[in-house]
Amino acid sequence: MRYEGESNGFSISVWPRYSKIHSDEKDSVYCFIYKIRVINRSENEATLLGRHWIINDGNRNTQEIEGDGVVGEFPTLKPGDSYEYDSYCPLPTPTGNMRGTFYLRNEKDSSIFEVKVPIFFLRTDLDELGAVI
Repeated sequence: MRYEGESNGFSISVWPRYSKIHSDEKDSVYCFIYKIRVINRSENEATLLGRHWIINDGNRNTQEIEGDGVVGEFPTLKPGDSYEYDSYCPLPTPTGNMRGTFYLRNEKDSSIFEVKVPIFFLRTDLDELGAVI
């Protein structure tokens, strides 16, 4: 299953999936893996500086995570470029959701702007390929 959104000249696609082999259901640890693709559809080169995640589990608990870059990288995207990465999110419940914001710097004028990551759902009925089982 794919989730998509556009914000400030950037397209974001997210493919979440459940990883049974990385989970320990009897101890309430459910591991979700997700792939994100960022496409620069603007006319300006930009560098991804950081991210902010809002993560909700099935018990309605919310946690927020902020950090520099993504997976230890600070990719610079020229117009038309794309960047993909994989990451994960452990939850104490078999369902949840995530949404967030990427912070980017316009390399032309050094201004900082935000790109919204659309909400995406984390469910144990999404297999390793993201298909509903």
